[in-house]
Amino acid sequence: MIVGRSERGKPPVEPVTLKILVAGGFGVGKTTLVGAVSEIRPLRTEEVLTEAGRPVDDTRGVEGKHTTTVAMDFGRITLREDLVLYLFGTPGQDRFWFLWDELATGALGAVVLADTRRLEDCFAAVDYFERRSIPFVIGVNCFDGAVRHPAEAIRQALDLDDDVPVVLCDARERESVKEVLIEVVRHAGTQAADRRASVAT
Repeated sequence: MIVGRSERGKPPVEPVTLKILVAGGFGVGKTTLVGAVSEIRPLRTEEVLTEAGRPVDDTRGVEGKHTTTVAMDFGRITLREDLVLYLFGTPGQDRFWFLWDELATGALGAVVLADTRRLEDCFAAVDYFERRSIPFVIGVNCFDGAVRHPAEAIRQALDLDDDVPVVLCDARERESVKEVLIEVVRHAGTQAADRRASVAT
């Protein structure tokens, strides 16, 4: 194949890299989500749950879970030639929340993953991002056998602002996760444009 001069002389595209957090309660599927979509082997910091942690780790609804993230999950996905997302999954248990501030530094936005069987588990993450004005979307992880609820019902249950997107997803499926991440980028862009417009006026 002969490469034309215009293609040969075209400078390589320098991609924009964006940082996205994946947060939510214990056992909601954060590690699964990062692993499903990452184009590199994800970095995981999982440890086995022990008897010593039983009094502080609430495993109701996730009795089959035997490991937990103790620092973060990390993955990467290229959405376009010029756009790369770095994904940081946060630990779900209260005792590891001191890591959240470090992980949130420089983040464009976040996915708050929710399980409708334990919706209250994502309240803390919603509060965290609201207080810090970090744009976020709710990704409702549709577990097998769980009752499906309309997005609007979930919005009301979480007392979300009208502009916060609520997206139903399957954290095991790459294409489903990509749609959630695209929504985070879109929502964060809208929020940034609104802030610039308010400053200009």
